[in-house]
Amino acid sequence: MSLSEERAAALSPETVVVAAGRPDRGHDAPVNPPIVLSSTYFGTGPLGDHDRGYGRYSNPTWDPFEEALAQLEGAALPGLLYASGLAAVSSALSLVPAGGAVVMPSHSYSGSLMMAGELADKGFLELRTVDIADTDAVKAMIAPDGGKPASMLWLESPTNPMLGIAEVSELTGAAHAVGAIVVTDNTFSTPLVQQPLSFGSDIVLHSVTKYLAGHSDVVLGALVTSDPKLRASLLHHRIVHGGIAGPFEAFLALRGLRTLALRIERSQASAAILAERLKDHPRVEAIRYPGLPSDPGYERAKAQMKGFGSILCIQISGDRRGGGAHAADRLIAALELWLPATSLGGVESLIERRRRHAAEPHSVPDNLIRLSVGIENVEDLWADLEQALKSLDS
Repeated sequence: MSLSEERAAALSPETVVVAAGRPDRGHDAPVNPPIVLSSTYFGTGPLGDHDRGYGRYSNPTWDPFEEALAQLEGAALPGLLYASGLAAVSSALSLVPAGGAVVMPSHSYSGSLMMAGELADKGFLELRTVDIADTDAVKAMIAPDGGKPASMLWLESPTNPMLGIAEVSELTGAAHAVGAIVVTDNTFSTPLVQQPLSFGSDIVLHSVTKYLAGHSDVVLGALVTSDPKLRASLLHHRIVHGGIAGPFEAFLALRGLRTLALRIERSQASAAILAERLKDHPRVEAIRYPGLPSDPGYERAKAQMKGFGSILCIQISGDRRGGGAHAADRLIAALELWLPATSLGGVESLIERRRRHAAEPHSVPDNLIRLSVGIENVEDLWADLEQALKSLDS
């Protein structure tokens, strides 16, 4: 038998990542869920809501991950796994009625901004971008004086890449007051650090590619909600638009989830150490990390999060060879341990200058470097950063 719902609810998240989504116990039963490779399923007669029917509708390999993620986020219903984070974004945005307004952070995942912007350009929705850390400004966007109230509030906290911290409960309340749906991208924090449903969010979004899978070897997304009607709409969109996960990817994501607590514990601790050392370095003209008391989002993050995450950003001052962007590129090229690559949340430490991406908002400084701290020894990571920073003097 599996854990009872009552027993499962009493477990700590660090245990849930290991125990959730296991097969029923039985003699010689597998400890891990098997991979099911089938595009269709036996069946006769009309299909019911719980029949698998066809591979685009369901796959037994998805179920354990969807159940485990829902348990971690405190959701009453299983999550929904998607082919990518952007497939999940597309499904969530499909809930906006024709011509409805979406309030979205001006600094948020560029893929989300790009998709919402394209939908706005085609007249499907109205996009309102705002500094999500400015609570009054966000409220004004949600319910403008004499204007149309928003249909959806899209939260990201911390934001990507500027690490802005939203006042989640306050903004969620303001959005619900006008009947808006609240979607929170929880990719940076993971449910071990923050559970947006407990703050009133209607839907939680994850790029499973990042921390949940954790090994930079799959591309997946997920949505979680406790609202049956919202889940039914999201499921319908996934079925009709075909943004489904492959069974191998789902298997790898669940395997990666098992070590999430250990990876977050290690990477968060290392990020805090690196932020403390980098904030006083003469080559660093600015630093963003919500765990620093000097960070503008520190108090909010402290109140809302169980930790401060494993991402930090620094801005590099220019050198005698060029401006800050040039110096940032030189620093990255001088690193030997940190990997110059996009994405985040893997076991390895990744680093990149975000404005190398054409889709990144121009309000992101061109000398800003995002660091995704992995699980390596922190002194080795610091030694590599230190020698690369020193190389800028030559």
